[in-house]
Amino acid sequence: MRIKRIQPDVAKGEEQKKEDLTQVAAIINKYKGKKGNIIPLLQGTQNLFGYIPREAFIMISEEAGIPLNELYGVATFYAQFRLKPVGKHIVKVCHGTACHVQNATAVSVALEEALGVNDGETTPDGLFTLESVACLGCCSLAPVMMIGNDTFGKLTGKSAVNIIKEIKMKEKN
Repeated sequence: MRIKRIQPDVAKGEEQKKEDLTQVAAIINKYKGKKGNIIPLLQGTQNLFGYIPREAFIMISEEAGIPLNELYGVATFYAQFRLKPVGKHIVKVCHGTACHVQNATAVSVALEEALGVNDGETTPDGLFTLESVACLGCCSLAPVMMIGNDTFGKLTGKSAVNIIKEIKMKEKN
């Protein structure tokens, strides 16, 4: 199964919000000139914003002296990096072999319908991002999803949607 990477749709004119990059300067100063600094620079920046804004790539490139294409090359190679904002809750649905055999597709379809988004997208309210992942390492609980650090197993489409509804209720209160 091929996992779709989340990337900004610049061709369609998708705009990213402007972020305050003042804290990025401290990260750059910490790693500037050090060998193997690209991943720590990107990780630090993503920790600030939850993703790496385009303006941050440009700032890192100019101030740390790293070509922009190298930064984007690393950021698009590793699945840990995000190029656009994500929801407050990232819903990861496992599609590894055990989960696939136990009908993880039904879980994903039910979540897509309930959230009104496709795999890799974020709900308009910014509350949820839905992602298919290759394996969560919980094969005995298949099919499985993770939301934040919480793991939910032995799911059906209905039970997965009920978990989302509970989180929505808690967010309203």
